[in-house]
Amino acid sequence: MAGHYWITLDAAERAALEEITRTGVRAAKTVLYARALLLLDRNADSVKRWTVVSVGEALGMTARTLEHLKERFVKYGLDAALERKKPVKPSRKLIFAGDFAARLTQFACSEAPAGRSRWTVRLLTEKLVELQIVPTVSTMTVCNTLKKMNFDLTSANTGKSLRTKMRNS
Repeated sequence: MAGHYWITLDAAERAALEEITRTGVRAAKTVLYARALLLLDRNADSVKRWTVVSVGEALGMTARTLEHLKERFVKYGLDAALERKKPVKPSRKLIFAGDFAARLTQFACSEAPAGRSRWTVRLLTEKLVELQIVPTVSTMTVCNTLKKMNFDLTSANTGKSLRTKMRNS
């Protein structure tokens, strides 16, 4: 694999990388990347010039990973090379947020449909889609949401009213 990017560290960058490798508590990958950048430096005073393949063998990294590391360093700087890129936005929109859980609880605590003694997960799923609260939902999502709220459909008390024992007089 031909190297397209050359690492040339100035004194401040080299000092920062050496400090990362020697002191403090950091993620292992950050320390590993710092060591790789130090070995790949073209301005280093060492007798032996390290190649991407030799650095990869020494540090247990692939040549492809090192080429990507060099590219990030050259294009975006030292901080971008050592740390992962922060996501700009959430990976996906939340569909089943607090409003969904509130409506689900409302239905689970209400009276069961006619001909049924209690709500089932499948009935709740069908009701949520029927009333267009969500466009689609799986039974496992409903089940997991109820589980997170410690809501048990099979218990005697589903939250409608507290059961009290009658005293024998």
